[in-house]
Amino acid sequence: MIINTGQRTDIPAFYSEWFANRLKEGFVCVRNPYNPSQVSRYRLDPSVVDVIGFCTKNPAPMFPYMDLLKDFGQYWFVTITPYGRDIEPGVPDKHKLLEDFQKLSQTVGINSVGWRYDPIFISERYTTDYHLYAFEQIASALDGYTRTAVISFIDLYPKVRRNFPEAHEVTKEIRLMLGRKMIEIAAEHGMTVKPCAEGDELAAFGADCGGCMMISDYEKAIGRRLDAPRRKRARAECACYLSCDIGAYNTCRHLCRYCYANAESEKVLANSRRHDPASPFLIGNYMEGDRIHDAVQKSWINEQMVLPLE
Repeated sequence: MIINTGQRTDIPAFYSEWFANRLKEGFVCVRNPYNPSQVSRYRLDPSVVDVIGFCTKNPAPMFPYMDLLKDFGQYWFVTITPYGRDIEPGVPDKHKLLEDFQKLSQTVGINSVGWRYDPIFISERYTTDYHLYAFEQIASALDGYTRTAVISFIDLYPKVRRNFPEAHEVTKEIRLMLGRKMIEIAAEHGMTVKPCAEGDELAAFGADCGGCMMISDYEKAIGRRLDAPRRKRARAECACYLSCDIGAYNTCRHLCRYCYANAESEKVLANSRRHDPASPFLIGNYMEGDRIHDAVQKSWINEQMVLPLE
């Protein structure tokens, strides 16, 4: 099976010690975000967890604990954008992130790490020319360290509109122009562009529009076939295989203005104060009335099939 860590928060950046403790103890408890008394307990055991998926803007805090992950398959997405502290107040220096990306790739392998350049929005400061220049600079620095560049354009969810009221949808004309040129730049640096939940409008320019986190990506990362059960899509426009996320909403201290997973900064900071690195839960601990369900888990690896790694 696959454990995901990054759809709700950034565990490597802010909760690496907690996750290391979970790996040592071999289990993690996760509250249902819509029914908090309903708790799923997952074993963190490589005999049943084939891959752990990470999405992060700062992998470095996890580096001291990489030995705890060596028996698990891994796939990492690292987001590196051109935005400053006006948009991403808690994200580290981008030059340091490029170095950390390179180190991560050398540790887990080029097939186990991808670069996300998203979400893309246009403003007086962050113009189309600015994006193309930045994309070229980052792609050049990551040449030889990844084969995947994921792009997406900003989605104005209610939380995003509230926290980032000056944001606007990117027009189709600009999406096509930027997408085409980014695909060309990525190809020059050995990368394939995968649009995230953007339909197939960039397929004609050479983008892989099949999804940015597919079973095939996990398979390539571990070099094995996975007999994964069918999953219902989280949203119609997203074809990615996402399940079993152990994070929690309103806990990411990057406080990016475009974030859909945080309601407001005050709630994030309040939740963060309830974090205990020794707890089985990311936030808080066991509570009276908890209904704990041990998740059904098994390996999906097809023992008969091994993929050739490039």
